[in-house]
Amino acid sequence: MSMFKVDVGVGNMEGGDLAPVRPMVDTGAAHSMLPESLLTRLGIAPRRELSFILADGTPAIYGFGFARLSIDGEECPCPVIFGPEGNHLLGASTLEIFNLVVDPAGERLLPAEWLSLGWGGEL
Repeated sequence: MSMFKVDVGVGNMEGGDLAPVRPMVDTGAAHSMLPESLLTRLGIAPRRELSFILADGTPAIYGFGFARLSIDGEECPCPVIFGPEGNHLLGASTLEIFNLVVDPAGERLLPAEWLSLGWGGEL
């Protein structure tokens, strides 16, 4: 699997400046994770705590909330995990919200050609 970083802006849902971050794209992560200290500094507070299983199998509890993320000039509200220092991950929910797919060979994000909306027949 190809691992690469992308430029992302992160900010408070109410508006204001975006802080630049360079998270690692991690399609195995359900949500994006940014350091709790960064999110707190931006005025973003967790709405609740959630339990997770880390890649090595270790259970963990982290804060969960929403931030305004920007990728290639487009902004969307996205779920974020309040992680430890040094953890900058761009997870699957963010990719889906922005309608992006991963090009592992080119190490870049691309617009999805189409989205599956489920069964398209008549009821």
